[in-house]
Amino acid sequence: MNKDVYILGIESSCDETSMSIVKNGYEEIATTVLTQMDTHALYGGVVPEIASRMHTENITMVLEETLKKAHMGIEDVDAIAVTYAPGLLGSLIVGVEFAKTLSLVYNKPLIATHHIAGHIYANMLVKKMEFPLLALVVSGGHTELVLMEGDYQFKVLGTTLDDAIGESYDKVARVLDLPYPGGPNVEKYALQGNPTYELPIPMNNQEMNFSFSGLKSAVINLAHNEKQRGNEIRKYDLAASFQTVAIDEIIRKTKIAIDIHKNDIKEVIVAGGVSANGYLRGKMEELCKKENVELSIPPLKYCTDNATMIACAAYPQYKNKDFADLDLDAKSQEYFFKED
Repeated sequence: MNKDVYILGIESSCDETSMSIVKNGYEEIATTVLTQMDTHALYGGVVPEIASRMHTENITMVLEETLKKAHMGIEDVDAIAVTYAPGLLGSLIVGVEFAKTLSLVYNKPLIATHHIAGHIYANMLVKKMEFPLLALVVSGGHTELVLMEGDYQFKVLGTTLDDAIGESYDKVARVLDLPYPGGPNVEKYALQGNPTYELPIPMNNQEMNFSFSGLKSAVINLAHNEKQRGNEIRKYDLAASFQTVAIDEIIRKTKIAIDIHKNDIKEVIVAGGVSANGYLRGKMEELCKKENVELSIPPLKYCTDNATMIACAAYPQYKNKDFADLDLDAKSQEYFFKED
């Protein structure tokens, strides 16, 4: 493409209202993220009705702030991209309907972008992704090892058979009575403890699939048994024990995938909200250095939900004229890795 392409991304899948303008799929021009975290922390987790209401109240203001930062108007962008799935349905609807309105009023192409695609293409903000590559996707709803041979070309090598890694972190946080957001607080506790509790290694085999349900149940049972015995739970140590087993197993499975496909891939990327986890990042760096393979992990600000990643992921869709109609619907659940 000869001309520069500016895409306005909109993200409202959970409790962040975010918009971003990205040039050519990798150059961030301006981004605004308005979080609702403090509000939902009062309730111990995201309240869907409150989230959608706050998105409705904030979305126009977020657009105005983003355009102001970029010194641009809507007429200057080439397309409107929006997260349409997965997420909280009410929250998604606010973003999708707003995007459809902008598309109609300003006669701009509408791009329906999947949230997980956003996490993957956030790596474009680090450097251009080199195909074929191995992607480790770790989030609240996903734990996958995926071979990508090109843009939006996926071969799933392994997936979770039950709980995703982010979901497991949140459930362990509830066992430990840690406040919202659960996952990051488990990580904070783990940093202050030692892995002294013995926990089972999940899916301890040579497959590339994952399973965290047994590990989660082991943490729940251990905590329950300790309380029954009148013993105090060493929360820092239990958090460290869980994190060590869970992440080390992800690293072991990733090594299996690298060993099998080492001659096929040019790099390894990490995607998803759990890619913000410091223990995971450190272990992935160690692994890729040992395996002599290039590693890409987005900066922390692009690991959590943001519209910058949505605009990045929309760029290949724009090039392929993969546009949505104005009857686009939000979807609370949609599996992303649909292979050809």
